[in-house]
Amino acid sequence: MSDPFLDAHVVVRRPAHTLDVHLRAEPGEVVAVIGPNGAGKSTLVRALAGILPLSDGHVVCDGETWEEPRRGVRVEARRRRVGMVFQQGLLFPHLSALRNVAFGPRSRGESRGDAEAVARDWLGRLGVGDLAERRPGQLSGGQAQRVAVARALAADPRLLLLDEPLSALDVGVAAALRLELARHLARYEGASLLITHDALDALTLATRVLVIDEGRVAQDGSPDDVARRPATDHVARLVGLNVLRGVSADTSVRLPDGSVLVTATPARGEVSASFPPSAVTLTAGEPVGSARNRWRASVTSVAPHGSSVRVHLDAVGGLIADVTPTSSARLGLVPGASVWATVKATEVSVYGGEEANR
Repeated sequence: MSDPFLDAHVVVRRPAHTLDVHLRAEPGEVVAVIGPNGAGKSTLVRALAGILPLSDGHVVCDGETWEEPRRGVRVEARRRRVGMVFQQGLLFPHLSALRNVAFGPRSRGESRGDAEAVARDWLGRLGVGDLAERRPGQLSGGQAQRVAVARALAADPRLLLLDEPLSALDVGVAAALRLELARHLARYEGASLLITHDALDALTLATRVLVIDEGRVAQDGSPDDVARRPATDHVARLVGLNVLRGVSADTSVRLPDGSVLVTATPARGEVSASFPPSAVTLTAGEPVGSARNRWRASVTSVAPHGSSVRVHLDAVGGLIADVTPTSSARLGLVPGASVWATVKATEVSVYGGEEANR
């Protein structure tokens, strides 16, 4: 088996926190890194970029060893072929958009004319070619981020680091740039690392999702697999799934509060049981239908969610339900309201543990 394009074991030790993450990626692969605040995502980016030195481990990209403390190898940040896009574009305020984008090629030794030709090409590809002579202060947030993406790609990096590139933008602007970014990442020949708090970014832009929690890898898989089977509560909330963890005996899962969740999947041992918010039915009175799983609950919050209303409940450690605006109004769903929540056993997916018939 050939070596991966990016092979990194990032170990950064600090007095109150240690990051110890293995990361591999192939050419053209986009790895989304998600996790709660303080998990170590920004530390990972800074270490790969060479801004923060490793305590141990290694970083090898496209056959070149960028860092390996045990052998005394460390390529300084400016000599690593890394492109970076931050939450705030961090463009050079005194330079035009054209010269911002030309900065990378110029740093590699290209002539001013050649560098500016490359810059004009990338600005055109990102749809901001007509803004080449404007300075960052004359650009909108979306325009500035397009220039920042152009600047990163114009440097012909082998590793592209995208640190929350869409989080500071309005929803409509972010959606447009997300489509543009997806198009360019699909053609990019290096490896990309996308740090995000947005499930939509992770599920639409990435080919793989790496979940970091408390400085370690908690899950590594395809976007679909991580969305269907989140290994941490943070990821479950991020993708909008209800995930209940407990011990299964046949089709009954005993939850930490002593209650039992009925499923249609026989299993045994410690399992996770998940179901979408749309599978949760809310009623004012005790339900009389066939649903085996029912809880008396209080509403903790209510908020619009696309064409639905997302309702958070205090049952079994916290449930999420999506209902129509009409149902929300009919049930009087406001914080503090009391309702019944039901879920059919057939709506529950079970993973982990062992098949009961083994």
